[in-house]
Amino acid sequence: MASKKTLKAANLEALGATRLAELMIELTKGNTTAKGRLRLELAGEAGAGEVVHEIRKRLATIARSQAFVDWQDRKTLIADLEMPMQTILRQVAEHDPKIAFDLMWQYLGLANGIYLRCDDSFGQVQDVFQEASDAVFEFAHAARPEPIHLANLIMEALSTDDYGHFPSLIPRLSVVLGPLGLAHLKSRLMTNEARALAGYARKSALQMIADATGGVESLVAEQSRRSLTVPQVAANIAERFLRAGRAEEALEVFDNTDLSPRDRAPEEWELARITAPKALGRSEAAQAFRLTSFEASLNPEHFGAYLKALSEFEEIEAEDRALKNALTFPDFHTALYFLIKWPALQQAALLVVDGSGQIDGN
Repeated sequence: MASKKTLKAANLEALGATRLAELMIELTKGNTTAKGRLRLELAGEAGAGEVVHEIRKRLATIARSQAFVDWQDRKTLIADLEMPMQTILRQVAEHDPKIAFDLMWQYLGLANGIYLRCDDSFGQVQDVFQEASDAVFEFAHAARPEPIHLANLIMEALSTDDYGHFPSLIPRLSVVLGPLGLAHLKSRLMTNEARALAGYARKSALQMIADATGGVESLVAEQSRRSLTVPQVAANIAERFLRAGRAEEALEVFDNTDLSPRDRAPEEWELARITAPKALGRSEAAQAFRLTSFEASLNPEHFGAYLKALSEFEEIEAEDRALKNALTFPDFHTALYFLIKWPALQQAALLVVDGSGQIDGN
């Protein structure tokens, strides 16, 4: 027979409602999170309207707080954030998705202020707001807010969004926004006022809209002539041309890229640059670029893709040449990484013995 001292529901019920109530008051003294939970449960007994009122009060209190939260108090902060969110999910969403959407949108708006005043080294607070972002997506599809209203909400949120929650919602909410909402949001983002307010979030949002609508021109129009030659920007725009089935235009973007300040192109640029001729059926050009990129970088992924397109005999010869070239590659550490990763451990051993003076102990 189980002990009557075991902490389980049946044993606690035996204490009676009055004694349990007294214990709850005693145990929650000085614990604001626990008190808040009790208030929300009591509000639930009073009706849905009281729950909503209590949640809004709790969110307003969190928004007003300016105290810095270090790693030691992070768990308390997370518990404090989880409480109103779980109440929205459990008690509000089932009865009224429109109010649940409104509350969760308000909740997500806390993110910027919270990040500024807490140590979130392990991303645990970010995980909480990611859960809220997922809930906003679900509630929006259930509640179907009016597209122009939703676009205006996103626009207002972008002006203070330094951490990218709201731009990332655009593709997920594109069905709810529809052509009307996306067009309205884009028009607001193109104003001079938006240029001053939204900063990086504005550019990110325009990219998301371009992806959702299949249009790349607005994204290109946002860039200066100089920025279009920057490898990372070029790769970003060219990838969007490729997704839209416009490989020729993607190649034009690549051809205008300025690689002169760098020893070699960024990897994301190289990978996208290989895709363009493949999309046009120019396999020989793609192969030639793979080989050129590999010879400049010793990137094992480029070389692996290059070998796959060769016959068995050609593959053996190409691998032999590559391993010999690695032994004379100007950058010792890049060569060693390739030889170990490939793997070609015998050649890696030769490289270490012959080039031991080049090893950086750090």
